[in-house]
Amino acid sequence: MLPVSVSKLRAVNADEAVRWLFQTANVRRVPIAVIGAKVASEAECGEAEALGAGLARVGYTLLTGGRTGVMEAASRGAFNAGGLVLGFLPGEGFETANPYVTVPLATGVGPARNSIIAQSARVLVAVAGGYGTITEMAYGLHYGRPVFALPSAPDVPGVVRCNNVDEVLAGIASAFLGLQSLMSS
Repeated sequence: MLPVSVSKLRAVNADEAVRWLFQTANVRRVPIAVIGAKVASEAECGEAEALGAGLARVGYTLLTGGRTGVMEAASRGAFNAGGLVLGFLPGEGFETANPYVTVPLATGVGPARNSIIAQSARVLVAVAGGYGTITEMAYGLHYGRPVFALPSAPDVPGVVRCNNVDEVLAGIASAFLGLQSLMSS
């Protein structure tokens, strides 16, 4: 007969494992960055909002550039799901943050904040975007961070392309747990 604790074991997916770690262990919450277009379509904002909400439900801290478009949509999703939202702003005023940023950080460094975002995040996820997003993706790769992209994001060699938000969330959880199987596919 198995001990009671072993008999109650069940298989869990990577998101459940990360959620359990956040709830029961003293795990440092290095943020997940959602990067992307400051002017985005309704569909792109919908994906970003779902991504932010999914991250918050697991227990991740969200990091964005703190402004409009994809950044605001991801922030709204995380905020409404009870998550912590950090916004690294390019200017000197914290009041320029979108209303869903819980911790606005006014860097005063302009576009150089893209490097700060990439260095500060455990993982980056791109939704749509242009040159600024491309620089964040490239910085992420340069700093050895896993970088995921939804179909609307620019193509950058070395970035893991995902078809939908669920694939991104599974990839983030696998990266967080140090699993390589999803990252190499």
